[in-house]
Amino acid sequence: MLHVTETTSKTHSPEFRLAADALRGLRRDLFHDAFAYRPLPRMRVDGPLTRRLPGPLREYAVWLPHAVIVAAALFTLPLATIDTGGPWLLAGPLCALPVLLTLVRPVGAFWLSLAATPVLGVLGGSWGDWPWTAGAFASHLAVLTVVAVRTRPRTAGWMWVVTALYGAVAEASGYGPSYYYSSTNTGPMLVVSALVLLCVSVWHIRRDAEQEVTAQQTETAQERSRRTLLEERTTIARELHDVVAHHMSVVAIQAEAAPYRVENPPPELERAFATIRENAVAALTELRRVLGVVRAEDYEAPDAPQPTLGDLDALLANVRDAGLGVEKTVTGAVRELPQGVELSAYRIVQEALSNTLRHAPGASAKVEIGYVLGGLGLRVVNTPPPAPALVKPSPGAGHGITGMRERVTMLNGDMTAAPTDDGGYEVTVFLPVVTPGEDAA
Repeated sequence: MLHVTETTSKTHSPEFRLAADALRGLRRDLFHDAFAYRPLPRMRVDGPLTRRLPGPLREYAVWLPHAVIVAAALFTLPLATIDTGGPWLLAGPLCALPVLLTLVRPVGAFWLSLAATPVLGVLGGSWGDWPWTAGAFASHLAVLTVVAVRTRPRTAGWMWVVTALYGAVAEASGYGPSYYYSSTNTGPMLVVSALVLLCVSVWHIRRDAEQEVTAQQTETAQERSRRTLLEERTTIARELHDVVAHHMSVVAIQAEAAPYRVENPPPELERAFATIRENAVAALTELRRVLGVVRAEDYEAPDAPQPTLGDLDALLANVRDAGLGVEKTVTGAVRELPQGVELSAYRIVQEALSNTLRHAPGASAKVEIGYVLGGLGLRVVNTPPPAPALVKPSPGAGHGITGMRERVTMLNGDMTAAPTDDGGYEVTVFLPVVTPGEDAA
């Protein structure tokens, strides 16, 4: 049976499938759960309109869509009296109720408006047009507009098609101008409603496009942030490779040479040093393998060793040649720190000064290095640019702060980066350093 059904569906022409899809869309949009309860939501408090209002008015402004629909319903009441003559008490509610129903059951309001139109036409007698009286015209147009805003463009298209079919059937029935009425107004209804529904559909399309662009921009920003973080971590891994590899090489060499420094070493000591050397060599091999994974294809290993705080004077000289006045202050007892700490401290100062050159041209900077008990303190602060309105800062990639935070986090340190009160910028870092005595304790 399934095979027969699939064969039958494949024999249908494209036109037939297109018509079947259209009928399914019509049934889904206008017939399926037509009178379902769908209350109109309030406006957002932080919307583009409400956020510009004062606090007390903002609470009431969220009900603005509901107030507009109620005002449109009240507007149809006097229009109903123009064409109805005597029974306006019945015609008025027939015009207003469909508009009010759009607040809770939008698609059902369309069918109620369409059903009320011939009743209003009969009640209108010989005073109005056919098939829409003045009140029915305004009511149905308001319903089409609200329902189109609350649903989607395809539903608006189906409503316009059904309205056109009703107008054609009403004029072809012979009850129109030849019986009571002076003229027909199906043409004006279709033209005006088409323009309104077209504007609403364009608004829908533009809003959906803006939401999609916003979502893509958010996703792109997140991806960019993750990529930036990965790049910074990769850079740190490549730089620390040289530091770790140096120490592991020293361990391997000393373990190999140690037995020759002792006369007649016991076999247990020789085996211990051999094991140490084998583990150091294995660790170096694994380290190189990991570095090969994170290394970029165009990466070239540096010829010079990684910089330390001892190379900071050369860095400051280069920065001064670039036009940035910078002063260095060192406090505390200068001592040798682990190479990872020295490298991270150097890179943090380098990036902070680069940010000053990029974002505050013409400013001056101060670098403070404090050798304190338990770690190393860094403070890089720059003054505001002398003429920010005349000199345009050079845009950066936005990776500087991220890279500094990654280095500080790697060493379990603390970092703050924020503007100063006078318009400059300050970066403060503390990198903990455990002394051998503290480590043993």
